[in-house]
Amino acid sequence: MGVSGSGKTAVGKAVAERMGFEFSDADDFHSAANKAKMGSGQPLDENDRRPWLAAMAEAILSWDQMEKGHVLACSGLKKIHRELLRDGLGESRLKFFYLRVDREELMRRLSERKGHYMKANMLDSQLLAFETPQAMEAYDIDNNGSMQDAIEAIVKILSAS
Repeated sequence: MGVSGSGKTAVGKAVAERMGFEFSDADDFHSAANKAKMGSGQPLDENDRRPWLAAMAEAILSWDQMEKGHVLACSGLKKIHRELLRDGLGESRLKFFYLRVDREELMRRLSERKGHYMKANMLDSQLLAFETPQAMEAYDIDNNGSMQDAIEAIVKILSAS
């Protein structure tokens, strides 16, 4: 979890591959209307997010029934969003990893990204909406430097649990 540009997709795919898990991206759960809204430079509001979060929560419950590991790259901007995603599973079944990245590095990454509907000018709206998770809610992973370091840290935690 983390704001746009924090490395959720790249790190998530790598962790899933290393652990033999499936991978999904929260972007794939957005409606065409949400993607168009963000693509036009407008941030989503809670009404836009509600069906998106509900679809992911439903998918998480179905993945849990399969008893195979699954990685979902998702912003998880607010505590209430994370609670909704975790509803019915508990901490032991669903773990959050907060990919922490400085604003300057986020801007650099977003300005270099091509072909994505989430543009650099939308970063500040995400940073304003973001509620930093508490220590017991998510693992804090520094992803300012080497993505490989972040991947290794997550794999180590998952392997121990």
